Amino acid sequence: MSELSSEYTPAFAPFFGFAGCAAAIILSSAGAAIGTAKSGVGIAGIGTFKPELIMKSLIPVIMSGILSVYGLVVSVLIAGDLNPTNDYSLFNGFMHLACGLCVGFAGLAAGYAIGIVGDEGVRQLMLQPRLFVGIVLILIFAEVLGLYGMIIALILNTKGSG
Repeated sequence: MSELSSEYTPAFAPFFGFAGCAAAIILSSAGAAIGTAKSGVGIAGIGTFKPELIMKSLIPVIMSGILSVYGLVVSVLIAGDLNPTNDYSLFNGFMHLACGLCVGFAGLAAGYAIGIVGDEGVRQLMLQPRLFVGIVLILIFAEVLGLYGMIIALILNTKGSG
């Protein structure tokens, strides 16, 4: 029985869990950084012409920051399951890797989308203030991509625990 259990719980199995934990926070934070940087360029561009729009223009930066929180939540959940006293199976390792990659790449894509929309959106907001509601709606649709990644990662994580 111990020979069979060691086949399913090899010593290198936690490596994949740690890789998933790292991928979740690194990739989602990279998405948040891209979204913040690209939106910040747009905010800096309009700041000299219409400084009264700067507070309205901070919405993409705030939404980008939320993406890193999604990665942090999944990383904490993965790290909580990485207990050295329990038998950590290869299935759990690959499942945690999938969780981390899922939320990480979704956050990266969402951050890129928020950055593009935020940059061009705040520049066009300077020219036409009535675009504000449409820009916010597009930003919400871009943000929800990261949320979908986190939901799938949470579903995967509960399947591994059960």
